[in-house]
Amino acid sequence: MFVVTGATGNVGRALVDRLVAAGRPVRALTRDPLRAGLPAPAEVVRFQPDDPAALFTGATAVFLYAQAAGERPDRLLRAAREAGVRHVVLLSSAIVAEGADETHPIHVMHATVERAIRDSGLEWTFLRPGAFAANALQWAPQIRAGDTVRGVFAGARTAPIHEDDIAAVAERALLDPGHEGAVHRLSGPRATTNAEQTAAIGRALGRELTFVELPPEQAGPELFPHVPPGMLESLLNTFRAAVDTPPEITGTVEQVTGAPARTFARWAEDHRADFRA
Repeated sequence: MFVVTGATGNVGRALVDRLVAAGRPVRALTRDPLRAGLPAPAEVVRFQPDDPAALFTGATAVFLYAQAAGERPDRLLRAAREAGVRHVVLLSSAIVAEGADETHPIHVMHATVERAIRDSGLEWTFLRPGAFAANALQWAPQIRAGDTVRGVFAGARTAPIHEDDIAAVAERALLDPGHEGAVHRLSGPRATTNAEQTAAIGRALGRELTFVELPPEQAGPELFPHVPPGMLESLLNTFRAAVDTPPEITGTVEQVTGAPARTFARWAEDHRADFRA
């Protein structure tokens, strides 16, 4: 039995689909099972961190979304180990790296969970992806409404990764031996700016889209509705640095799965429906 936390998130949902297609037993954890829309025969279970033992009974491995670990990851991991779980695959972040700003809130969150897993006595694999291609979904309301995307740092360069490529690596880490103790740094195959991503979405839709750069001081909840206010300034600093710094590009997706990482243009084609009114 494989437990997948964050099962309705971009990566978690893709991983559930993959494990079900492979004929593997899956327990998908979500806060709202009735609205999850996950494929049968996955066992869809309400995620109740106050009763973690009930989540892991009969499971041998867990895909853990860092936020799901909560404020007491040690408690969740202890319950998993006591229930018989042997291996944790963590969706961490590329921000956890040598020489990184260890005060950055995204670094703190993921590094804290990594440390708890290392101390738990469980086997582990850490996935450290960089920018998600799915971050572009924040522009969907603007694209559905018109042909202009207003945002910050048009020239910020990332190597965005398709969420299903992350799920493909997670699947192999769960199913194949030899990934215990591995840290897999993941990226898309090439660098692209925010303006170039906007244009790629336009091509996928058969439209011409334009990215209009706003001063970062004008960034607020309307541009980043899901970012906690206390994290926004750190996030903007990360974007600012990406204007002048080439992103890390790795070949890990192909090394682990045998298939090359998909481009942002491919991601845009796969997500046309998300940008259509």
